This record gives sequence, C-alpha cells and structure tokens, in this order.
Amino acid sequence: MAICMNLFDILGPVMVGPSSSHTAGAVRIGHISRILLKEKPVKAEIYLHGSFATTGIGHGTDKALVAGLLGMKPDDERIPDSFALARDAGLQFSFETRNIKDAHPNTALLKLTGEGGNKTEIQAASIGGGRITVHRVNGVDVDFSAEKPTLIVHNIDMPGRIAKVTSLLYEKQVNIATMQLYRSKRGGIAVMVMELDQPVDREIIQWVEKQDGITKVTYIDMEENQNV
Repeated sequence: MAICMNLFDILGPVMVGPSSSHTAGAVRIGHISRILLKEKPVKAEIYLHGSFATTGIGHGTDKALVAGLLGMKPDDERIPDSFALARDAGLQFSFETRNIKDAHPNTALLKLTGEGGNKTEIQAASIGGGRITVHRVNGVDVDFSAEKPTLIVHNIDMPGRIAKVTSLLYEKQVNIATMQLYRSKRGGIAVMVMELDQPVDREIIQWVEKQDGITKVTYIDMEENQNV
C-alpha cells in the first residue's frame, strides 16, 4: 500500500525553534485564540497541561503562546522577545499549570479579554508538526484545525439556522469540505464549524451575522491571515 506524504509532513513547518509541537504549534494556538477573540487582547490567563506544563517553558511554549496572541506566525524572529513586546503592547499575561481531564498532552487553555471588552475561552492542543486542534470554545466542545478557510457560527439552537447558512454558501458556490455541529443543550448555544474549499468574502459573513438567532460569526483564513 502506498503512503502519500507532502513536504510539510517530512520537513515540518518553517519556524523559530526549538520544537514544532511546543513552539510552532503554540504560536498557532495563540494566533487562533486572538482571531476567535475578534479584537486585540489586553489580558490573557493561560493554563498549561501535560507536556506543555512540564517541559514547555524550556521549549519556549510560554513565549510562543504570547507571540501568537500578538499576531505573530511560527517563523517570526521576534518570538523569543514576545514577553517584552507584549508589555509594550499593553497585554497582561499570566501562566499556571492545570490538569485538564482527557486532554491531549500538549494542551493550553486561554482565557482572554479584549480591548473592547470581549471575552473568550479557548482550549487547544498542538498535535505535532506545528499543527493544532481546537477542542473547546466558550464552554462548547468543538474539533477543528483551521488549516482550511473556516467559518464558525455561534447561534441559538433553533430550527432553520443551519439550512439558511448552508443555502447561502450553495448560492455563492462555496463548497463545504467538512461541517460539524455542536450545542451546549437543546435550545441553548449552538456552534457550526465549516471548513471550506475556498475563501469567502466579507459580504457573505455580514449576511450571516444579520440572521435571526446568530450571536457571533468568526472567519479564519490562515493563508491570507484574515480576521473578520
């Protein structure tokens, strides 16, 4: 049986070291968390689990997470100086160790506050080779990597929301590669996570935001470094 691998699988990401899991992946976790907050973070409470907690400091995981919160990518040469840069940018941050049940060994939990008062809580793991998986957003279990353009729609759990959003994407000829649905409880907060085969424009996102029952829409396109 042939095994297909791409160059990224063999060489790993372009990054500032020393570790793809503890450094590059941590930068991506911080960066995704900033995007999900949807504004500049001014306060970050960061909890490290498993290997992140025991060996992460030596591998620069703490500096990498803060670098990501500042909007840096894994190859940014300023990563080792992220603490000082964060203080200059007005970002307060703290680190603690926490045992998170059933979590991946390289897991971080970030509780963020933005300059406009937005708050968000993200649990994500670095799974190797600089790749990450987001497992929890604001108390709702999810599972996405944001390696493709990703549309995340928070809504009140009610009939018709999914159909409206997917119908619009169909009309705009946007293909959904994967779609996952989550909710806290019946009639509570629900989340649609759609990984797409192509980028979407702001017009589509604004239309989704205006629909009844939609509470928050986040679009992630790491290739274009977009944050809507």
